[in-house]
Amino acid sequence: MPSSVEPIMELIDIRKQYGSGVLSRKHAVRAVDGISLTIKPGETLGLVGESGCGKSTVGQIAARLLEPSDGNLHYKGQTLAGHKGAKRLRQQIQYVFQDPYTSLNPSHTIGKTLEQPLIINRLGGDSKGRKRLVKEMLSKIGLDDWHADSYPHQLSGGQRQRVGIARALMLNPEFIVLDEPVSALDVSVQAQILNLLKELQQELSLTYLFISHDLNVVHYMSDRVAVMYLGQIVELADVQQLYERPLHPYTQALVSAIPAESRHTKRERIVLHGELPSASERMSGCAFRTRCHHAHERCAAEQPSLAELEPGHWVRCHLHSLA
Repeated sequence: MPSSVEPIMELIDIRKQYGSGVLSRKHAVRAVDGISLTIKPGETLGLVGESGCGKSTVGQIAARLLEPSDGNLHYKGQTLAGHKGAKRLRQQIQYVFQDPYTSLNPSHTIGKTLEQPLIINRLGGDSKGRKRLVKEMLSKIGLDDWHADSYPHQLSGGQRQRVGIARALMLNPEFIVLDEPVSALDVSVQAQILNLLKELQQELSLTYLFISHDLNVVHYMSDRVAVMYLGQIVELADVQQLYERPLHPYTQALVSAIPAESRHTKRERIVLHGELPSASERMSGCAFRTRCHHAHERCAAEQPSLAELEPGHWVRCHLHSLA
């Protein structure tokens, strides 16, 4: 997917399989099945799909928390896998986890949690210098100095997620993977955290890969959106283009489930029947055909490719390639 702007992060034909060893009795689980994405500096790319589609696995690979089974990962034009400066490059790539409680060490104070990345990477000078940076970061994310002496269980869910964001920012990264960062929070707190993320992005010139199953949240946060289904990208477009004119039947069903902004607006709900197929199944043709009301013979025989139907609008579906 070419772009006039040099991408900060590029995933090229990324695949991740589990249970593919010689002694495995079952088919390999293809969690990610040939994903290619480019993320431009300063943008937020939303990644959306049902649970089990592989979106969190993509995020973990992009953040180097998981190694891909195949494919290449480039950061600012440099290959991450096996790179001599991989440790330095990884400081520029950070991850915010879904659960703000289990991702924090309960035996560490907030101050110690935020100071730890500086100690590991030998940054911030002496203890006094590191504590000064911790206080500055607490202020940046909307917490007080005294929170440095608190433990995770003494904070609210929103405060804990602010700490998770702060920890990701301690090394001054350029690219952050946000994996369902507000799904465990109350709706009112969600808005506060989303606004904080937007403010930090502008202030610090950050680039986000924003992973979520909530299309309203993705719409608010994203510049472009990639829709995943069973380990593959099925549609990719600018956020307004995708929400106003989705082209893939799966995306159409997802968008139809978003509540209308006005009670006077009528929106036809598209209901998908059946469950998401297992990622270990060896299906021929299109993976979505078992739930698609547009499916025809070609869908069962041939897997569609991801094609650019309009400038910047990519779709994986035979429906749009029929003569």
